[in-house]
Amino acid sequence: MKTNSRTRRIALAGMLAAGLMIAGCGKETTASMPLAGGSPEVGVVWVKPERVAITTELAGRTSAFLIAEVRPQVGGIIQKRLFKEGSDVKAGQVLYQIDPATYQAAFDSARAALDRAGANLIPARLKAERYKELVGIKAVSAQDYDDAFALLKQAEADIAVSKAAVETARINLAYTQVSAPISGRIGKSSVTIGALVTASQGASLATIQQLDPVYVDVTQSSAEMLRLKQDLASGEILRDSAAEARVRLVLENGSPYPLEGILKFSDVTVDPSTGSVILRTVFPNPKQLLLPGMFVRTVLEEGVVAQAILVPQQGVTRDPSGNATAMVVGADDKVESRALRIARAIGDKWLVSEGLNPGDRLIVEGLQKARPGTPVRVAAFGADSDTASASDSGQSASARK
Repeated sequence: MKTNSRTRRIALAGMLAAGLMIAGCGKETTASMPLAGGSPEVGVVWVKPERVAITTELAGRTSAFLIAEVRPQVGGIIQKRLFKEGSDVKAGQVLYQIDPATYQAAFDSARAALDRAGANLIPARLKAERYKELVGIKAVSAQDYDDAFALLKQAEADIAVSKAAVETARINLAYTQVSAPISGRIGKSSVTIGALVTASQGASLATIQQLDPVYVDVTQSSAEMLRLKQDLASGEILRDSAAEARVRLVLENGSPYPLEGILKFSDVTVDPSTGSVILRTVFPNPKQLLLPGMFVRTVLEEGVVAQAILVPQQGVTRDPSGNATAMVVGADDKVESRALRIARAIGDKWLVSEGLNPGDRLIVEGLQKARPGTPVRVAAFGADSDTASASDSGQSASARK
């Protein structure tokens, strides 16, 4: 009896274990089966054309709008320095005074020579006038008249020479006051009072720089410039020919410069060592925040694309060959693969020139579940999701009314 009871207990335990195993297998099978209506859900954005400004970021350096090196035009001893180093000066302002004594004496001598020439002119003119009357009545010979007339012309020429000498002496005397050729900020003085300077010497006395506005010279590769010209010619990028290209500036610390500049010109020669050309831009600088020699980054507006297609970068992948591809949801809610041509990156999006059309539903979430030809369920992603929710709320409110 004991043996039969033990046998029954073992049999019941085996049946219980088998039941548990069957139950476990059933759960596993149920979990591995797809859910009812089991098309995977993907997040999509609707492709919509928009107007986009095409910009290029280029590195550059600032330089003064005008630079003038102050040099003496006559020689002498510096008597005075009439400016404060680092201050703003005006065009025509006297900066240095050179000892004028010798130039004042030369000017006085030239004026005296002019007065003497003027005194010699009077008798020469009177004699020529008398001989002109006398030669008519044969009282003097024609030769005498010719000699008197020649003396008159010589006296007149002496007057002209003396006037030129006076003007030269006056200019040299004025040059003893060394004036600022332009308005701007003047730097340090390279000479002190008592220094001897010479006319047109190699070393400048000081340097003046005009800092409002300022130039920003940037370099652009010739390949990029060629691509831009081709895009403009084909109509992919539009530019308003009546307006100058606008430029924005980013300072060394990463902060944006508050004022916009304009593109003045691009050089016509490619640097053979770098394969680039120089673009010159001009920026207003009323507070003189920009100083010559600063490294900056410019954001140059090349043009606009009227019907640009921008898509999130997470919606674009690369095949083994490096070609851009994307998955879209077709009209029958099935996944399609598209080959794309990417023009450039704009922020966190790609500018697509070929492969997508307005109204396409681009898959940006759930790409691992999307296979070409498989049906999917569509859900709006990101901003499109907010728009769709607002639209649904509006429709519900209208239905309640």
